[in-house]
Amino acid sequence: MLLFNITDTLSGAVPLAVDFDSPEDYLIFIFQLLFASTAVLLAGTVVIGILATKSLRLQNRFIFMLNTSICDTLVGMSVYYLGLFDVQEGYPPRNGTYNVLPSLLGINILTFLFAQFDRYFAVCYPLIYSRFITRQVVIGVNVYCWIYNFAHLLARNVLPLSKAMQLYAFSIVFLQIIVVTKVAMTIKLYVVARYQLGRDPPSAERENKKESLRILIFVVISFLILWCPSFVNIVLRLVIRRGGLTFRNEATNLFAIMARLNAVCTPAVYVWGSPALREAMLRTVWGRMCPRGRKR
Repeated sequence: MLLFNITDTLSGAVPLAVDFDSPEDYLIFIFQLLFASTAVLLAGTVVIGILATKSLRLQNRFIFMLNTSICDTLVGMSVYYLGLFDVQEGYPPRNGTYNVLPSLLGINILTFLFAQFDRYFAVCYPLIYSRFITRQVVIGVNVYCWIYNFAHLLARNVLPLSKAMQLYAFSIVFLQIIVVTKVAMTIKLYVVARYQLGRDPPSAERENKKESLRILIFVVISFLILWCPSFVNIVLRLVIRRGGLTFRNEATNLFAIMARLNAVCTPAVYVWGSPALREAMLRTVWGRMCPRGRKR
């Protein structure tokens, strides 16, 4: 209660998310703090590892990993505000950020979709892929994900409320199309990984393709599992206006917490599935921070 009162009495300050009247309040606050720190440390380490390793930067699949990891790092940083203070995004907002911080998840949705098409063409049409899908094209696609997301966000914040709600409803429909496409591409990539690559002769290139497909399939499945409950709840509350759950703030919003957990799960899958990335992270970050542990 003391922390809540101190924060609330500050002029113009945003109160904390919980009032510390029960043990659950302390658990929520500690969880959000640990979650934010874990996301920043894990995803941030992936970003540094890729940026500091030229051999990884030259591979298209690691550019997609870099883009999502930058986004996940920012999501982790956003939890220091969304998870610790009394914030309510959406309509109507309270102490919100004009949906800037929640919209970071939208960047990952588009990035994963483009990454799925990238891996599909890389495996099924290698000649066309090597000729047309250059590193510059992949970088441009990742930049487009950021531009599109914030252009849409800017339009929603500039338009009148009625028009902004219509645009928001349109974005929900568009997201449904993306989700269906992602599910179809995930099934397609699984079939490719299981049957087509199985017929190829053993080689380093084949193993790299299998690794990239395995990572992408796990990442997309975990992303959809954690993100879909929030998506369905938003549709029920704001579009259909029938049912759905309303929470006190972002810190107690179970569905939003699940969606933001992707900021930990996604880089964790990257580290688990890529030995080259683990080595890069050990060499550039953890090996320098813990030199004794590295020698052991």
